[in-house]
Parts: sequence; structure tokens; C-alpha cells
Amino acid sequence: MTIAPEAPARSRVPEFLELEITGKRQLTCPTLCYANAGPTEGHGSMTTDDWKRLISEAAEIGVRKVQFIGGEPTLHPDFDILVHRALALGLDVQVYSNLYRVQVKHWELFMHPRVSLGTSYYSDDPAEHERVTGRKGSHAATRANIVEALRRGIPLQVGIVEVEDGQRTAQAREELLGLGVRRVVTDRVRSVGRGEIHTPSVGDLCGRCAKGKAAVMTDGTVTPCVLGRFLSTGNAKTDGLAAVFSGQTWADTAASIPPRMDGCPPDDSGDCDPANTDACDPAY
Repeated sequence: MTIAPEAPARSRVPEFLELEITGKRQLTCPTLCYANAGPTEGHGSMTTDDWKRLISEAAEIGVRKVQFIGGEPTLHPDFDILVHRALALGLDVQVYSNLYRVQVKHWELFMHPRVSLGTSYYSDDPAEHERVTGRKGSHAATRANIVEALRRGIPLQVGIVEVEDGQRTAQAREELLGLGVRRVVTDRVRSVGRGEIHTPSVGDLCGRCAKGKAAVMTDGTVTPCVLGRFLSTGNAKTDGLAAVFSGQTWADTAASIPPRMDGCPPDDSGDCDPANTDACDPAY
């Protein structure tokens, strides 16, 4: 006989859940990728069935919105299946993509009324943008797909992360606004992943991680957010989300993250979120 884990108190269940379904991406982003993702990375130990079960449990315990991230989430072989699973369960979906390459079938998926897009943009100058992404041609490709997303009426949020001194972030912002992007926010690179300049701590976080949001890594590890990946609170694959969110480790970790009363410099929405989404921007 097995005893089902106690359902977590509703106040502990995050409404927004980031799902890091792959570490694979086309861009190398040598100076900032929070996840150390890249072209040679894989999809982790979470299988498609694991993700499907997790999404079902998330909807059951009260999660309202999921964000598919990576890496580049569209490179996961069952990306479409997972998005459709979330939508079928009534969840809202955001796809955080670099928009470097977009398949025709994915444009159709992105046009679903409960799907939105998030992406990153670093400069109006192609050479500067591509120093950050590590991929020649990425500026033109991403810019063109931003324009296409707007043409199709897809809700789009763009984050600009300041990586270099003197980076043309202000000009990039003006360019995006001129193209018709309505939600553009800038922030600084943080000491996580390839941006690490010191051992990361809770002081590097935005102050809102674990407060209405959480993230699941490619191995099932549950963390307060993608930037708080150094703070493991349990494993959704082995234990389930309900057990993690009702556990003492989750409660203690959430309590350990100091609130941030002011916006994060240089010009944030108050939650260190260049894309102005519900969680810390996975572009860092």
C-alpha cells in the first residue's frame, strides 16, 4: 500500500511554471547563457512521458501557465506534443525561443489564442548582437522572425540583456518599439551559468523566485526559477510536483530569497524580467 503525497497548500503552488525541456540550442551565447546550453547538449533525462505526466499534475494542483524554455525548446523532438498537452489541459503557454529558425508548423502553433512568444534581442547592430549569440546571421534571422510574429498578431515580449559595456541596448529598444513590439524591458546579465563571475547566491536573484513561480530542469529538478537553478528543492520526476511544493525544502528555499523592493537596473519591470513575463528571463 502506498500513501499519496499530501496536496500542497494552494498558496504554495506556483501559478507559473518554467519547463526547461532541452539543453540543445543553435546559438552558443558564450558570455551569458544561464543554462550552459548549446548545439551539442541533449534533452536531459526527462522523457516525453515524464513531461506529459508533469504537465498533467501541474494543471491538477493549480498551475495556470507554463513556459517552454531551453536551450531552444522548439528543438525538442516532441515540443509540439507537449505544447498541445498543456493547451488541452487548459493551461496558458509561453514559448521562449531565440527565433533563429521557425518551422512553418510552429507558426501555426504560436497563433493559438492561449500561446504567446518571448525572445531575446541584444543590439540593433548585427555585429554586436552576434558577439553575444556566437552565431553569424542570427541578428537578421531573429529580427525577421520578430517582424513575422508581429505580422501574424502573435503576442510577443522581448528581453534585452546588457552583456557588454557600451552595448546598444537603448538603440535596440527603440528599434523594437519602432517595429511594433509593445513589451520590451532591459536588464543586466546575472552571475548564473556562462554569466557567472562569482558563486551564485540568493542575492543574485530578482527577489520573486519561488513566489508564484518555479522551474523544472531537464532532469526533473525543481528550482525557484531558471536563474535559481543552483537551489534544488526536490525532483518532480521521482517525487512529483505536489510532494515538492508541500515539502519543507521548498518552503525554506522560498523564505531564503530576499525580496527586492526596487526594480533591477537598468530598467526593469520590478522582477528582473527583460521579457516582462511571469518569471525571471531565461535569456540571462
